[in-house]
Amino acid sequence: MSLSETASRSKSSDDRPRILIVRLTAVGDVIHGTPVACALRDAFPNATLGWVVEGGGGDLLEGHSAIDHLIRVPRRWWKSLRSIRKVRRELRALQFDTTVDLQCLTKSAVIAKLSGAKRRLGAGGASARELSGWFNNELTVVQASHVVDHYLGILAPLGIPQPDVRFGLSEREADGQFASEALQQLQLEDQNFVALNPGAGWDSKLWPAERYGDLAQRIHQAFGLRSLAVWGGGKEQAMADTIVGTSAGTAVMAPATSLRELGALLRRARLFVGSDTGPMHLAVAHDTPAVSVHGTSRAEWCGAYGAKNRRVQAYYQDGSAKERRSAENTAMRAISVDDVFAATEELLSQRTLQHCG
Repeated sequence: MSLSETASRSKSSDDRPRILIVRLTAVGDVIHGTPVACALRDAFPNATLGWVVEGGGGDLLEGHSAIDHLIRVPRRWWKSLRSIRKVRRELRALQFDTTVDLQCLTKSAVIAKLSGAKRRLGAGGASARELSGWFNNELTVVQASHVVDHYLGILAPLGIPQPDVRFGLSEREADGQFASEALQQLQLEDQNFVALNPGAGWDSKLWPAERYGDLAQRIHQAFGLRSLAVWGGGKEQAMADTIVGTSAGTAVMAPATSLRELGALLRRARLFVGSDTGPMHLAVAHDTPAVSVHGTSRAEWCGAYGAKNRRVQAYYQDGSAKERRSAENTAMRAISVDDVFAATEELLSQRTLQHCG
Protein backbone atom coordinates (compact mmCIF):
# COMPACT_ATOMS: atom_id res chain seq x y z
CA MET A 1 0.00 0.00 0.00
CA SER A 2 1.37 3.43 -0.94
CA LEU A 3 1.96 6.16 1.62
CA SER A 4 -0.86 8.26 0.16
CA GLU A 5 -3.25 5.31 0.41
CA THR A 6 -2.13 4.73 4.00
CA ALA A 7 -2.69 8.40 4.82
CA SER A 8 -6.16 8.31 3.28
CA ARG A 9 -7.09 5.20 5.23
CA SER A 10 -5.66 6.57 8.50
CA LYS A 11 -7.41 9.94 8.24
CA SER A 12 -10.71 8.98 6.71
CA SER A 13 -11.57 5.77 8.56
CA ASP A 14 -11.43 7.33 12.00
CA ASP A 15 -10.74 10.98 12.75
CA ARG A 16 -11.01 10.37 16.50
CA PRO A 17 -8.18 7.88 17.17
CA ARG A 18 -6.95 7.16 20.68
CA ILE A 19 -3.16 7.26 20.53
CA LEU A 20 -0.62 6.58 23.29
CA ILE A 21 2.94 7.89 23.04
CA VAL A 22 5.54 5.86 24.93
CA ARG A 23 8.76 7.60 25.88
CA LEU A 24 9.54 6.78 29.48
CA THR A 25 12.91 8.48 30.07
CA ALA A 26 15.06 10.65 30.07
CA VAL A 27 14.40 14.41 30.21
CA GLY A 28 16.20 15.25 26.96
CA ASP A 29 14.58 12.38 25.10
CA VAL A 30 11.14 13.28 26.42
CA ILE A 31 11.70 16.79 25.05
CA HIS A 32 12.78 15.27 21.72
CA GLY A 33 9.46 13.45 21.62
CA THR A 34 7.19 16.46 22.14
CA PRO A 35 7.13 17.31 18.40
CA VAL A 36 5.50 13.89 17.93
CA ALA A 37 2.64 14.93 20.21
CA CYS A 38 2.27 18.22 18.30
CA ALA A 39 2.34 16.45 14.93
CA LEU A 40 -0.33 14.00 16.04
CA ARG A 41 -2.52 16.81 17.34
CA ASP A 42 -2.14 18.72 14.06
CA ALA A 43 -2.96 15.62 11.97
CA PHE A 44 -5.82 14.43 14.18
CA PRO A 45 -7.37 17.44 15.95
CA ASN A 46 -10.14 15.29 17.44
CA ALA A 47 -7.84 12.53 18.69
CA THR A 48 -7.42 11.51 22.30
CA LEU A 49 -3.67 11.58 22.96
CA GLY A 50 -1.90 10.05 25.93
CA TRP A 51 1.73 9.84 27.02
CA VAL A 52 3.22 7.36 29.47
CA VAL A 53 6.39 8.54 31.22
CA GLU A 54 8.65 7.88 34.20
CA GLY A 55 10.39 10.39 36.43
CA GLY A 56 11.10 14.09 36.04
CA GLY A 57 10.41 14.27 32.34
CA GLY A 58 6.75 14.07 33.18
CA ASP A 59 6.95 17.47 34.91
CA LEU A 60 7.55 19.11 31.54
CA LEU A 61 4.56 17.35 29.99
CA GLU A 62 2.10 18.56 32.62
CA GLY A 63 -0.38 20.83 30.89
CA HIS A 64 1.05 20.27 27.39
CA SER A 65 -1.64 21.46 24.97
CA ALA A 66 -1.35 18.38 22.72
CA ILE A 67 -1.72 15.80 25.50
CA ASP A 68 -5.05 14.75 27.01
CA HIS A 69 -3.83 12.08 29.40
CA LEU A 70 -0.44 12.00 31.14
CA ILE A 71 0.17 8.58 32.66
CA ARG A 72 3.06 8.62 35.12
CA VAL A 73 4.49 5.26 36.10
CA PRO A 74 7.11 4.60 38.80
CA ARG A 75 10.67 3.78 37.85
CA ARG A 76 11.29 0.03 37.64
CA TRP A 77 7.56 -0.60 37.43
CA TRP A 78 8.31 -3.87 35.61
CA LYS A 79 10.04 -5.31 38.71
CA SER A 80 6.72 -5.82 40.50
CA LEU A 81 3.80 -7.92 39.28
CA ARG A 82 1.47 -5.68 41.29
CA SER A 83 2.88 -2.59 39.57
CA ILE A 84 2.57 -4.21 36.12
CA ARG A 85 -1.07 -5.01 36.77
CA LYS A 86 -1.75 -1.47 37.96
CA VAL A 87 -0.13 0.01 34.83
CA ARG A 88 -2.10 -2.37 32.60
CA ARG A 89 -5.36 -1.49 34.34
CA GLU A 90 -4.78 2.26 34.03
CA LEU A 91 -3.82 2.07 30.36
CA ARG A 92 -6.64 -0.26 29.32
CA ALA A 93 -9.20 2.00 30.97
CA LEU A 94 -8.26 4.69 28.42
CA GLN A 95 -8.91 2.32 25.47
CA PHE A 96 -6.05 3.32 23.19
CA ASP A 97 -6.22 1.85 19.71
CA THR A 98 -2.72 2.91 18.61
CA THR A 99 0.63 3.29 20.36
CA VAL A 100 3.75 5.11 19.20
CA ASP A 101 6.84 3.67 20.90
CA LEU A 102 9.62 6.24 20.61
CA GLN A 103 12.02 4.52 22.99
CA CYS A 104 11.98 1.09 21.31
CA LEU A 105 13.28 -0.90 24.25
CA THR A 106 11.71 -3.99 25.75
CA LYS A 107 10.12 -2.05 28.64
CA SER A 108 8.59 0.60 26.38
CA ALA A 109 7.27 -1.97 23.90
CA VAL A 110 5.79 -3.98 26.78
CA ILE A 111 3.97 -0.84 27.94
CA ALA A 112 2.55 -0.50 24.43
CA LYS A 113 1.42 -4.14 24.49
CA LEU A 114 -0.11 -3.77 27.97
CA SER A 115 -2.26 -0.89 26.71
CA GLY A 116 -4.28 -3.30 24.58
CA ALA A 117 -3.79 -1.21 21.42
CA LYS A 118 -4.01 -3.24 18.23
CA ARG A 119 -1.68 -0.96 16.23
CA ARG A 120 1.73 -0.60 17.88
CA LEU A 121 4.14 1.61 15.94
CA GLY A 122 7.87 1.53 16.48
CA ALA A 123 11.21 1.80 14.73
CA GLY A 124 12.48 -1.07 12.64
CA GLY A 125 15.95 -2.29 11.73
CA ALA A 126 18.81 -1.61 14.13
CA SER A 127 16.65 0.93 15.99
CA ALA A 128 14.32 -1.85 17.19
CA ARG A 129 16.39 -2.57 20.26
CA GLU A 130 16.14 -5.52 22.61
CA LEU A 131 12.73 -7.21 22.18
CA SER A 132 10.78 -4.17 20.97
CA GLY A 133 10.55 -5.57 17.46
CA TRP A 134 8.59 -8.54 18.82
CA PHE A 135 6.03 -6.48 20.74
CA ASN A 136 5.51 -3.62 18.26
CA ASN A 137 3.72 -4.71 15.09
CA GLU A 138 4.19 -1.78 12.65
CA LEU A 139 7.90 -1.10 12.27
CA THR A 140 9.36 1.72 10.20
CA VAL A 141 13.01 1.85 9.20
CA VAL A 142 13.61 5.56 9.60
CA GLN A 143 16.35 7.42 7.74
CA ALA A 144 17.10 10.50 9.82
CA SER A 145 20.22 12.30 11.01
CA HIS A 146 18.76 13.71 14.25
CA VAL A 147 16.78 11.97 16.96
CA VAL A 148 13.90 14.50 16.68
CA ASP A 149 13.42 13.62 13.00
CA HIS A 150 13.87 9.93 13.81
CA TYR A 151 10.98 10.03 16.28
CA LEU A 152 8.79 11.86 13.78
CA GLY A 153 9.64 9.26 11.16
CA ILE A 154 7.92 6.58 13.24
CA LEU A 155 4.62 8.34 12.44
CA ALA A 156 4.81 7.52 8.71
CA PRO A 157 2.26 4.66 8.90
CA LEU A 158 -0.27 7.21 10.16
CA GLY A 159 0.19 9.34 7.04
CA ILE A 160 2.38 11.96 8.73
CA PRO A 161 5.60 11.73 6.70
CA GLN A 162 7.30 15.13 7.22
CA PRO A 163 5.52 17.21 9.86
CA ASP A 164 6.61 20.64 11.00
CA VAL A 165 8.70 20.60 14.16
CA ARG A 166 7.39 22.39 17.21
CA PHE A 167 7.84 21.41 20.85
CA GLY A 168 4.79 23.08 22.38
CA LEU A 169 6.19 23.47 25.90
CA SER A 170 4.22 26.02 27.87
CA GLU A 171 5.21 28.32 30.72
CA ARG A 172 3.10 28.47 33.85
CA GLU A 173 2.48 31.89 35.34
CA ALA A 174 4.24 30.95 38.59
CA ASP A 175 7.37 29.80 36.75
CA GLY A 176 7.49 33.00 34.70
CA GLN A 177 7.13 35.08 37.84
CA PHE A 178 9.92 33.09 39.51
CA ALA A 179 12.23 33.72 36.56
CA SER A 180 11.46 37.45 36.40
CA GLU A 181 12.07 37.90 40.13
CA ALA A 182 15.28 35.85 40.04
CA LEU A 183 16.70 37.91 37.18
CA GLN A 184 15.77 41.13 38.94
CA GLN A 185 17.59 40.04 42.09
CA LEU A 186 20.64 39.04 40.05
CA GLN A 187 20.52 42.35 38.15
CA LEU A 188 20.17 40.56 34.82
CA GLU A 189 17.90 41.77 32.04
CA ASP A 190 15.54 39.62 29.99
CA GLN A 191 17.27 38.57 26.72
CA ASN A 192 20.47 40.25 27.87
CA PHE A 193 22.44 37.38 29.45
CA VAL A 194 23.95 34.02 28.47
CA ALA A 195 23.02 30.80 30.32
CA LEU A 196 25.91 28.42 30.98
CA ASN A 197 25.16 24.87 32.10
CA PRO A 198 28.20 22.82 33.25
CA GLY A 199 26.35 19.63 34.20
CA ALA A 200 25.59 16.41 32.35
CA GLY A 201 24.15 13.00 33.06
CA TRP A 202 27.49 11.34 32.31
CA ASP A 203 30.85 12.57 33.61
CA SER A 204 32.25 11.81 30.15
CA LYS A 205 30.02 14.62 28.78
CA LEU A 206 31.45 17.28 31.10
CA TRP A 207 33.38 20.24 29.69
CA PRO A 208 35.71 21.68 32.38
CA ALA A 209 33.90 24.24 34.51
CA GLU A 210 36.81 26.67 34.50
CA ARG A 211 36.56 26.86 30.71
CA TYR A 212 33.00 28.10 31.10
CA GLY A 213 34.42 30.79 33.38
CA ASP A 214 36.93 31.77 30.70
CA LEU A 215 34.13 31.73 28.12
CA ALA A 216 32.03 34.05 30.31
CA GLN A 217 34.90 36.55 30.38
CA ARG A 218 35.28 36.49 26.62
CA ILE A 219 31.55 36.88 26.03
CA HIS A 220 31.46 39.88 28.35
CA GLN A 221 34.49 41.46 26.68
CA ALA A 222 33.07 41.00 23.18
CA PHE A 223 29.36 41.66 23.77
CA GLY A 224 29.00 43.22 27.21
CA LEU A 225 26.78 40.32 28.33
CA ARG A 226 26.96 38.71 31.74
CA SER A 227 26.47 34.98 32.17
CA LEU A 228 24.21 32.96 34.45
CA ALA A 229 25.57 29.63 35.70
CA VAL A 230 22.59 27.24 35.98
CA TRP A 231 22.73 23.94 37.81
CA GLY A 232 20.77 21.05 39.32
CA GLY A 233 21.98 19.13 42.38
CA GLY A 234 25.00 19.53 44.66
CA LYS A 235 27.65 18.34 42.20
CA GLU A 236 26.48 20.74 39.50
CA GLN A 237 26.20 23.53 42.06
CA ALA A 238 29.91 23.11 42.81
CA MET A 239 30.69 23.31 39.09
CA ALA A 240 28.53 26.42 38.73
CA ASP A 241 30.41 27.94 41.66
CA THR A 242 33.67 27.25 39.81
CA ILE A 243 32.31 29.07 36.75
CA VAL A 244 31.50 32.11 38.86
CA GLY A 245 34.85 31.97 40.64
CA THR A 246 36.86 31.83 37.40
CA SER A 247 34.81 34.39 35.48
CA ALA A 248 36.40 37.53 36.89
CA GLY A 249 32.99 38.81 37.97
CA THR A 250 31.27 38.27 34.60
CA ALA A 251 29.10 35.32 35.72
CA VAL A 252 26.59 34.92 38.55
CA MET A 253 25.06 31.86 40.14
CA ALA A 254 21.48 30.91 39.39
CA PRO A 255 19.18 29.98 42.27
CA ALA A 256 18.00 26.43 42.81
CA THR A 257 15.22 25.66 40.34
CA SER A 258 12.69 23.04 39.42
CA LEU A 259 12.83 21.79 35.84
CA ARG A 260 10.01 24.11 34.79
CA GLU A 261 11.53 27.10 36.61
CA LEU A 262 14.78 26.40 34.81
CA GLY A 263 12.87 26.38 31.53
CA ALA A 264 11.45 29.82 32.33
CA LEU A 265 14.94 31.16 33.01
CA LEU A 266 16.33 29.66 29.81
CA ARG A 267 13.46 31.12 27.80
CA ARG A 268 14.69 34.57 28.86
CA ALA A 269 18.36 34.01 27.94
CA ARG A 270 19.96 35.49 24.82
CA LEU A 271 21.94 32.25 24.37
CA PHE A 272 22.55 28.89 26.03
CA VAL A 273 25.87 27.01 26.16
CA GLY A 274 26.15 23.48 27.53
CA SER A 275 26.76 19.83 26.81
CA ASP A 276 24.36 17.12 25.63
CA THR A 277 21.94 17.12 28.55
CA GLY A 278 18.34 17.90 29.42
CA PRO A 279 18.76 21.66 30.02
CA MET A 280 20.31 22.13 26.56
CA HIS A 281 17.34 20.47 24.88
CA LEU A 282 15.03 22.46 27.18
CA ALA A 283 16.60 25.71 25.95
CA VAL A 284 16.09 24.65 22.33
CA ALA A 285 12.47 23.71 23.04
CA HIS A 286 11.93 27.20 24.47
CA ASP A 287 13.34 28.72 21.28
CA THR A 288 16.55 30.00 22.87
CA PRO A 289 19.58 29.76 20.52
CA ALA A 290 22.00 27.16 21.83
CA VAL A 291 25.56 25.96 21.46
CA SER A 292 25.88 22.29 22.36
CA VAL A 293 29.26 20.74 23.19
CA HIS A 294 29.84 17.02 22.47
CA GLY A 295 32.34 14.27 23.23
CA THR A 296 30.77 10.85 23.90
CA SER A 297 27.58 11.73 22.01
CA ARG A 298 27.25 12.42 18.31
CA ALA A 299 26.63 16.10 17.66
CA GLU A 300 24.63 15.45 14.49
CA TRP A 301 22.35 12.95 16.25
CA CYS A 302 21.54 14.62 19.56
CA GLY A 303 22.98 18.14 19.34
CA ALA A 304 21.02 21.37 19.56
CA TYR A 305 18.24 20.88 17.01
CA GLY A 306 17.62 23.40 14.26
CA ALA A 307 19.53 25.61 11.86
CA LYS A 308 19.77 28.56 14.23
CA ASN A 309 21.82 26.54 16.75
CA ARG A 310 25.43 25.36 16.70
CA ARG A 311 27.14 22.10 17.72
CA VAL A 312 30.80 21.79 18.70
CA GLN A 313 32.72 18.50 18.65
CA ALA A 314 36.46 17.84 18.36
CA TYR A 315 35.92 14.12 17.77
CA TYR A 316 33.45 11.42 18.75
CA GLN A 317 34.57 9.26 21.67
CA ASP A 318 33.21 5.93 20.43
CA GLY A 319 32.26 2.74 22.23
CA SER A 320 29.23 0.99 23.68
CA ALA A 321 26.83 3.03 25.78
CA LYS A 322 28.33 1.52 28.93
CA GLU A 323 31.87 2.31 27.78
CA ARG A 324 31.01 5.88 26.81
CA ARG A 325 29.15 6.50 30.07
CA SER A 326 32.14 5.43 32.19
CA ALA A 327 34.86 6.93 29.95
CA GLU A 328 37.04 9.88 30.89
CA ASN A 329 35.98 13.14 29.24
CA THR A 330 38.99 13.26 26.93
CA ALA A 331 36.95 14.23 23.85
CA MET A 332 35.30 17.05 25.79
CA ARG A 333 38.66 18.33 27.04
CA ALA A 334 39.87 18.33 23.43
CA ILE A 335 37.39 21.17 22.78
CA SER A 336 39.04 24.52 23.43
CA VAL A 337 37.51 27.75 24.69
CA ASP A 338 38.35 29.17 21.26
CA ASP A 339 36.18 26.49 19.63
CA VAL A 340 33.15 27.22 21.80
CA PHE A 341 33.61 30.98 21.71
CA ALA A 342 33.66 30.91 17.90
CA ALA A 343 30.22 29.28 17.91
CA THR A 344 28.84 31.64 20.57
CA GLU A 345 30.28 34.64 18.76
CA GLU A 346 28.55 33.65 15.55
CA LEU A 347 25.15 33.31 17.20
CA LEU A 348 25.49 36.38 19.42
CA SER A 349 26.57 38.50 16.46
CA GLN A 350 23.44 37.43 14.60
CA ARG A 351 21.27 38.20 17.61
CA THR A 352 22.94 41.57 18.08
CA LEU A 353 22.18 42.49 14.49
CA GLN A 354 18.56 41.40 14.98
CA HIS A 355 18.27 43.52 18.12
CA CYS A 356 19.76 46.53 16.31
CA GLY A 357 17.38 46.00 13.40
